[in-house]
Amino acid sequence: MIRTPLLIVLAIVLAFVIGSATFVIDEAEQGIIVQFGEPIGTPVTEPGLHWKLPFIQEVRRFDKRLLGWDGDISQIPTLGREFVIVDTTARWRIHDPLRFLRSVRDEAGARTRIDDIIDSVVRDIISGTTLEEIVRSRDWQVDADAIEEEDLIRDDVDLNKPKKGREQLEKDMLAAAAERMPELGIELVDVRIKRINYIESVRRQVESRMVAERQSIAERFRSEGQGRSQEILGQMERELRTISSEAERRAAEIRGKADGEATRIYGEAYGADPEFYAFFRTLESYRAMGSNTTLMLDAESEYFRYLDSTRRR
Repeated sequence: MIRTPLLIVLAIVLAFVIGSATFVIDEAEQGIIVQFGEPIGTPVTEPGLHWKLPFIQEVRRFDKRLLGWDGDISQIPTLGREFVIVDTTARWRIHDPLRFLRSVRDEAGARTRIDDIIDSVVRDIISGTTLEEIVRSRDWQVDADAIEEEDLIRDDVDLNKPKKGREQLEKDMLAAAAERMPELGIELVDVRIKRINYIESVRRQVESRMVAERQSIAERFRSEGQGRSQEILGQMERELRTISSEAERRAAEIRGKADGEATRIYGEAYGADPEFYAFFRTLESYRAMGSNTTLMLDAESEYFRYLDSTRRR
C-alpha cells in the first residue's frame, strides 16, 4: 500500500526532471544553452529534441528566418541642400546567435543598434548625393529634344543619365551598414528606400512652382491659339471679300448682258412697227397717271399732238 504512492511520486518527479532536462528546437529557431546567465557550448541549430542540465540551465531561442526592420522617417539635406524625407527599410537575420546574445541580448536590442547604424549610413550617403541621383534609376532616360520643343524644362534641371541612380545608392547603403553587422552576430541582407519626398515647406514651394509653370505653358498655348485664330479669321475675311467681289463682278456682267439683250429686243420690236410701239408706250404712260390725274400739256408738245392724233382717229 505504501509503495504505490511512492512510485507515483517518484514517477512525477522523474517526469519533471526529464521535462526540465529536455527541450525542442523548431525548424525556424536556433538556441543557446545558458547557465547562470553565461552561454554554454555551441549554438543549437539542428531541429529536434535536445538535452540540458535540469534546473540550472535554460535555453535562449532566436529566430533563424529573415526579419524585417523599418526605420523612422528622417529629414536629410541632399548635396544640393534640398531637404527631403527619407523612409528606409531593411531585411536581416541572426547569423551568429552566440555573438548576438553577448552583444545585443535580444531582438529589441538588435533593432536599436540597427536603427543607429542604418540611420547614420543613410544620412551620410543622402547628404553626399544630389537629388537627381537619389530619385532616378540608373537606366533613366529622357528625350531632351522632345521636352525642349514643348518648353517644359527649366535651365537648372540636369537631363543627363545618372552616374549611380537609386539602385546603386541602396547597394552602397547595404555595403556600408553590413560591415558593422558581423560584430553583432547579424547578417544584413537588404536595404531599400521606401519613399523620398520633399519636406512640407519645400513641397508647397515645389507645388506652387509647378502650378506657375503649368499656367505659363497654358498661357503660351492660349496665346498661340488666339494668334492662329486671328490668322484663320483674317484668311477667311480675305476669301470672303474675294468671293463677294467676284460675285458682284459676275452679277454686273449678267445685268449688263441682260440690259443689252432687253435693249436689243426693244429695238427689234420698235423697228418692226414704230407706230404701234409709240402707241403702246403711250398706253403705259396712262397706267402710271392714275384715275384722278390732271395732265397739263403744251399744245405744241409731241405728246399732246400724239394724243390728239389718236383721239381724232
